Amino acid sequence: MRIATFAVPLSVCKVESLADADLSRELTFVGVTDREISVVCPTSCVPPQTLAREDGWRAMRVEGQLDFSLVGILANISGVLARSDVAIFAVSTYDTDYVLVRQDDLRTACDALESAGYEVVRAWRSF
Repeated sequence: MRIATFAVPLSVCKVESLADADLSRELTFVGVTDREISVVCPTSCVPPQTLAREDGWRAMRVEGQLDFSLVGILANISGVLARSDVAIFAVSTYDTDYVLVRQDDLRTACDALESAGYEVVRAWRSF
């Protein structure tokens, strides 16, 4: 299985409203529940009115369109990363899964996934 990394630094935010969020940007994810509104977005586009935010995340995407009948893909990836002591923030879309890891853990995450048999396409070779 192939996993691609992205060079764009991301932030995970808790917001009061989506009024100031630029939802047109690539790598922007929104979660709205009865308890909160969360936005994952490029750090350069964090909405001005945030209740909380965590910067320093990088995205990894499972390449290809995943069929809904497939089982355990995210569990396997998260297990590999957990054994390497890499915390994740997972986001799923209709087509695939994204795993966010802290910038400081990106090299470790890529190395662990490669050792487990995944093909990792690194956004650039400097890590």
